[in-house]
Amino acid sequence: MSTWDFLLQPAGFDIGETGLFAFEATQPVWRALMVGLGNTLRVSLPALLLATVLGLLLALGRGSSSRSWRLLSSVVVDTVRLVPLLLQLLIWYLLLVEWLPDANAALSLLPGVWLSKGGLAFPWPAMADGGWAWSWPVQEAFNVQGGGAVTPEFLAVMLALSVYTGAFLAEVFRSGIEAVSASLLEAAETLGATRWQVIRRVLLPQALRTILPATTNQYLNLVKNSSLAVAVGYPDLVSVGNTTLNQTGRAVECVAVMMALYLAMSLLTSAAMNAFNARQAAQGGQA
Repeated sequence: MSTWDFLLQPAGFDIGETGLFAFEATQPVWRALMVGLGNTLRVSLPALLLATVLGLLLALGRGSSSRSWRLLSSVVVDTVRLVPLLLQLLIWYLLLVEWLPDANAALSLLPGVWLSKGGLAFPWPAMADGGWAWSWPVQEAFNVQGGGAVTPEFLAVMLALSVYTGAFLAEVFRSGIEAVSASLLEAAETLGATRWQVIRRVLLPQALRTILPATTNQYLNLVKNSSLAVAVGYPDLVSVGNTTLNQTGRAVECVAVMMALYLAMSLLTSAAMNAFNARQAAQGGQA
């Protein structure tokens, strides 16, 4: 008979990357699972934003009047879509941990932004002298100190999810853009609108009605695909759940908890996108 009292027992293991949540091995199992859930959301939300931006750029590139941009965008989309996500995740991870410089010789991308095998360091607000102030990373003898930082595992998962989902979103966006009547675009250009104004005020609002349902599916896939993070050692929900399973021996219960949490994330994502879709439809109806 299944019992759930193990959720209140001490976890008995540490979590290497806790994000915004503090965690100790003496704390209960349910808190460890919440840390894993937090890590999943922490990597999925930035990946959603990056994938959307990348997908839009690739879609516009495939519809560009420049042959070079069309060819480059097509090659990127087709290549990324045909390579399994797990392999892309491993490639990104190996690039980050093998090709980047050591932490004592980090690469300066921007003022206060450092990239190395130790991860990405960047300015981050911190409490100082009774108030909040920006903490800037500084390269020291052995590593970068100060500011905020994310690990190579986090970066690999975020980049893999962003690029992979962005390639599929590019096709979704392209089909929506092509569904917009050319006469609307010509009318806007006739009225003196610039290319960017035509895209922002005519093309994207009209295409949005078509692409939202398919975009929701891709967002759901991204959240579920984040479970592959266990392959590079990122402590997401699946990784923490597997550790909990090994510690407690409660296989059915641990799998049930992970399923319930992924289901909750998927339902919330669907609800948010459906609400946005309904809002867009209402605005279109009023127009």
